[in-house]
Amino acid sequence: MKLKKKVKILLVIILIIVLVVIGFFCYREYSKEDAIPAATVVNEIPEYGYVLKSDKSAEYKKMFQELQDILSQEEVDEEAYVEQISKMFLLDFYSLNNKVANTDVGGTDFVHSAALSDFLENAENTLYKYVENNMYDERDQELPEVDEITINSIENTSYTALDVTDDNAYQVTASWTYKKDLGYQNEATLTFVHEDKKLSLVELE
Repeated sequence: MKLKKKVKILLVIILIIVLVVIGFFCYREYSKEDAIPAATVVNEIPEYGYVLKSDKSAEYKKMFQELQDILSQEEVDEEAYVEQISKMFLLDFYSLNNKVANTDVGGTDFVHSAALSDFLENAENTLYKYVENNMYDERDQELPEVDEITINSIENTSYTALDVTDDNAYQVTASWTYKKDLGYQNEATLTFVHEDKKLSLVELE
């Protein structure tokens, strides 16, 4: 009888320990979610659908103000416009150091609505695939941060795909450097078409 009683007590103690451990990990996970600061909108260009959030880098915020200046002109210089959004897209999309998960894909403001779903799926399965919770993950992740961007050429072109036809589309070639070279892509060709009032990315090569 004494042995059975001891076994019961031991089982109860083990059960309590297991519950305490489970409770600790649950609390830790919920605390992480609650602690993630919510990004707020600090500026926007409503007629073009562009939004600037508080979690963007200082360089991106500066670029956003420059874009706002370009688009506020009575007659918008489309070449200056497409050059600016190319730089903003490349900075936001290829800088992974400030992303908190593989679903936190940058540059989506500049992607055409007809291409956005495929763009997100492709990004999450390739470039962003191994981005962990960069804010709270205890494992060190060395992720790229774009430094300087060079627009090498801007050319008019015709584009037909995704049920989109634009005889005055833009093809932009660009190259860039990183704060630290980790072997990531450093050049690309971007194609932008007109989507209502704005220019939107339809291809990235």
